[in-house]
Amino acid sequence: MELTILHLYPDMMSLYGEYANVAVLRRHLESLNVTVTVRCAVCEAVPDFSGVDLIYMGAGTERRQKAVLNAAPRCAEALKAAAEQAVILFTGNAMETLGASVTDAEGKVWPGYGLADFVTEETGQRTPGDVVASSVLWDAPAVGFMNKCSVTRGVASPLFRELPLGFGNDAVHGPEGYVSGDVFATHLTGPVLVKNPDFLDFILRRLFIRKSWELPEQFPVLPHEREAYAVTLRELEARVKIE
Repeated sequence: MELTILHLYPDMMSLYGEYANVAVLRRHLESLNVTVTVRCAVCEAVPDFSGVDLIYMGAGTERRQKAVLNAAPRCAEALKAAAEQAVILFTGNAMETLGASVTDAEGKVWPGYGLADFVTEETGQRTPGDVVASSVLWDAPAVGFMNKCSVTRGVASPLFRELPLGFGNDAVHGPEGYVSGDVFATHLTGPVLVKNPDFLDFILRRLFIRKSWELPEQFPVLPHEREAYAVTLRELEARVKIE
């Protein structure tokens, strides 16, 4: 069994160690006897989406996000076509690039990849903080961290139905993220798959289904990942009760 991951712009969009999302996917897949090839695309080049099974992009500074958006028109149609054959996961402010546009703090409109109709507006007010999120696709709450200065409006199908702790797409405790088919996006930053084993298992399951491989009876569990998740969830849920 062989699988190819395309990591978009790791030189620009890996602000909070998002490379770990690709690393943990690779480690789990290899534990399932899958041979994994990771290809990286730099911002100056047009990505090669051929033969790709998963496309990933993480968070960057607002300035670097604009560099990505500046390059988006060159490959928007190719990314849309790739979405028909691959799983897509964008985290942090990479999520915003999937929409119709991003309007920066000075009012300039940057066209996005156009995989969705939502729009993002930078507000100039940063809202960093921890997050507990209730998913629409798996049972366990997701935990993580968010640091954004924007609101995203017009998301028809959010990945998380509500945030018991944190700021959603456009409101405190509101829905967050985006999902359509096998396109998944969230403003959660950092190694979100490392922090959330159920999210990781969900992505693995989608990859196996995409490849028409038989699902394993159980996905691998690496040392301490479930324990770490449980500790984080317990601490953050205690804050939810206080707030």
